[in-house]
Amino acid sequence: MAAGMGIVLVSLIIIIPLFALFVYLLILAVRALRKYIKSGPARKEAKTVRTTLGEKLRENRVRCKLSQEFVAEAVGVSRQAVSKWENGISDLSTSNLIALAKLYGLSAEELLEGL
Repeated sequence: MAAGMGIVLVSLIIIIPLFALFVYLLILAVRALRKYIKSGPARKEAKTVRTTLGEKLRENRVRCKLSQEFVAEAVGVSRQAVSKWENGISDLSTSNLIALAKLYGLSAEELLEGL
């Protein structure tokens, strides 16, 4: 009888902390999900800004009659990077923004104007 109680006690000592950990992780997941849901408008706004910057980059490249390949070589990145910037998939660094502005004959402020 005493051996049976020992096994039950050891089982409880293991199960209770695991259950508490599960509940804690569940609470964290719910909090993270609620925060993500509430940030919807901010995510949409950020996507619009990236898209707008990408459109400006593409407009200026086309205005200067340059290919993505040429721009990539001039800035020192891959053609895929230029494509991602123009499509709003990734953000470019400040140094690349300045290099693009010079290449397009603009200041960085002019390139970012209206965003």
